[in-house]
Amino acid sequence: MLRISPIAAAVLGGAALAGCYVVPERAPDGRVIYQHYPLPPPPAVVMPPPGAAGSASPATLPVRLYPHNDIATQTGVITGSVTNMMTGKGLFNVSYMGEVLSGEATRVSNEERRGVASAFSPKGMFMSCEYQMNTPYQGAGSCTFSNGALYQMHIGGER
Repeated sequence: MLRISPIAAAVLGGAALAGCYVVPERAPDGRVIYQHYPLPPPPAVVMPPPGAAGSASPATLPVRLYPHNDIATQTGVITGSVTNMMTGKGLFNVSYMGEVLSGEATRVSNEERRGVASAFSPKGMFMSCEYQMNTPYQGAGSCTFSNGALYQMHIGGER
């Protein structure tokens, strides 16, 4: 018979649950629905300045969205993150109205600094952004949500 120490069982159990939550929800007809609920984005990582040794590695940057119309004013400033893969692509996450939207950011063809970002939530909320990077670690743009909310986006920099 195989015996596992209590410490090993705790480590294996924690590793199995480290990536996400499973949250039960009720459907309108009363059925219980279990959906994947991703953890919030990781905190921003301080990266070396451009041109420093190792600066070609991915950088996770904070994203702040400031309201730009009446619909957006109802939620105030929202936060998220973008991971710049330094390849013209990135991973984008933002929490909005109780939902986590995940997607990607992509540099526009033939433009070194301009890009678009799109994200979607499991419940159907989506957003679309256009941005321009000043450096690989800082930029600005605008975002539109599927409910009509408009935001000015700031990427990177100090909080």
